[in-house]
Parts: sequence; structure tokens; C-alpha cells
Amino acid sequence: MASGNRSDGDPAFDAFLALSRDIGSDILKTQGAGGNTSFKRDGVMWVKASGTWLAHAGERDIMVPVTAAPLVTALRAGDPSAEKATDFIVTELNASGLRPSIETSFHAALPQAVVAHYHCVNAIALSVLTDRDVMIAKLMAKLPDLRWTTIPYRRPGTPLALEIDRVAATRPDVLVLYNHGIIITGDTVDEVRERIARVTEALSVAVRAEATADTAALQALADGSDFHVADDAESHKTALNPANVAFAAGGSLYPDHVIFLGTEIGVLSPGETVTAYVDARRARDLSIPKMLLAPGLGVLLSNELTAGGRVMARCLAEVVSRIPDGASVTYLSADEEYELTHWEAEQYRQALDRKASRQA
Repeated sequence: MASGNRSDGDPAFDAFLALSRDIGSDILKTQGAGGNTSFKRDGVMWVKASGTWLAHAGERDIMVPVTAAPLVTALRAGDPSAEKATDFIVTELNASGLRPSIETSFHAALPQAVVAHYHCVNAIALSVLTDRDVMIAKLMAKLPDLRWTTIPYRRPGTPLALEIDRVAATRPDVLVLYNHGIIITGDTVDEVRERIARVTEALSVAVRAEATADTAALQALADGSDFHVADDAESHKTALNPANVAFAAGGSLYPDHVIFLGTEIGVLSPGETVTAYVDARRARDLSIPKMLLAPGLGVLLSNELTAGGRVMARCLAEVVSRIPDGASVTYLSADEEYELTHWEAEQYRQALDRKASRQA
């Protein structure tokens, strides 16, 4: 019998863990604790645990077993237990003691044996466009053999799961989640892996060119503050093109943007130091953003930002640099932001992220 991080001689489960690890190790597909995968067999569905990283599949115990059919019944009945899915854990197989992903219910609703949900930066960049219906249809036309659909933005958890359940019986191969990411399904791991490769190629969009970060100038702006120059060179792309700055500062684009980076990205005025910026915000009783853009120079991150937050800074850079020049963008509303920031399941995930950062 398989456990959450090993197959005990089960090649199919080994392949599932390898696929999960590969998805989690590609920054353009998954960032930190984002994304989740599942594997169904004999009435049990193994799904990634909340707050864990797909990149650790196979080396850490990150998969949680749940009974899929009763969970779907609860979801359709409006039973609140479908939200956390903890009542459906197969306790004797759950060696980790972790709780399932906040998105477990939609994995259960989809009938395919293997489901991979991840935060593909190309898919997100397309899914935030006001004309996303037209753009996605044009690109997916390259794959006429795949059944695909789009899903309107809903809060992760049961609201999103109910939306997905409405189309689950049609057995879609690809679901593009507006302002969120993508889901690829299949009956085998190999089928899902092959589809991921094809869909990734079909949805690839051009990356806007940008300059190189000026780390010396950034360091001078950050001196004496609680901010530091972003370590990851690619994360600076957000600040190195005016269009990128505008898209990033315009609002919240997707859930993990809100959860890990907050609802506001700060922008420094030319020559403004971080200390001056922070003082001015506090004088107006405003919160301090976790990420600051120095246009034309690069990105500064709060020292309090966790490892999960730092990879989300990279995700944002990749997303905004793929949104076409002059495009109209649909951001999350203030109510949708509030829904995320005051949701217990996301607070739990953030707590795990802070714990992991302290241990690191």
C-alpha cells in the first residue's frame, strides 16, 4: 500500500510522485506551495497536503489519502465538511498527519484518475485578460483533439469546486481557471504528462524585454530599512519595464498574489528611499507592502517575506512580463481579496509557510 511519499513498489504511484515533483520544480508552472496533484485508485484519492511543495514529492511525505466519492456527495449536498475535506481522510494511511489541499474537493469532482493543477504563468497571463475568451480559444485551437473549457474566477475551495463540478461529467482534458491557473487531467500519469507538454507549448506567449537590475542603486535605496534587494535575478523583471510596473501595481491578479504578497505592490518615486517611503505610509496610517518596485532599477522585498513569498515575487514577474502591451486586465475585486485574506484555510497555509521558513 502506498504512503504519501513512497510507492512501496507501486510503479504507477512512483510515476505520479515523479510527475508531481517535475511540475513543482518548474518555476514557470508552480511556485512554492502553489498547485496540487491527485491520484485516484480503489476509492482512495491521494492529494497534495495543504502548505506543502510539489517539488518535494517523493522525498517528503506530502500526499494525503481521502475517500473521493463521499467527498463529492458532501460537496453537492452543500455540506460544510467538503471545504477542508479533513473528515474524509483515510486516517490509517495518513502517516504525515497533514490535512488535504484546500482544493481537494475539485480533484474529487473530476472523474479522471490523475489530475494536475498548477499555476502556469502563461495560463495566468492569458486568464487575466479582458478578452481572454478569444485569446485562449485561438491558442487552444492548436490542440483540436483535447476537450477544454474555461472556469470563471471563484474562491479556491468549495466555490471553485462547485463550478468545476458543473462540467466534470464532460471529462474535460484541460480547464483554464480565470485569474488562477490551469488543470490538466487524464487516465494515466503518462497521458497527463504528455498533455502538459502540449498545452504548455500551445499557451506560450512572448515575454516582454526588459533591462538589467541595478543592484547597487537598489541597495542604496534599501539601506537602513527592513527591505533587501531580491536575490533572484528574474524577479526584478516586474520593475524593469513600465508596462510590467503598471500591471503589477494595478491590482491583485490571482489568489497566491494576494496570499503571499498582499493586496498592494508598492512603487517608489524616482530617488525615493525605502525609509522615506515607509515613513510617509506610516504618517498616513497605511500598511507597508511586502514588495516594492523601483521603476527601471529593480525589486525590493520585505525582510519578513517568507520563502513562499519570495517565489511568488518571481511568479508575478513572469506573469506581468507576459501580459501584452496595452492589454485590458481583469483584477480581483476588493471583496474577492477580502474573501482570501480572511479565509481560515489560507491562514493555515501561511502558518505552514512561516514555519518552514523559520526551520530553513
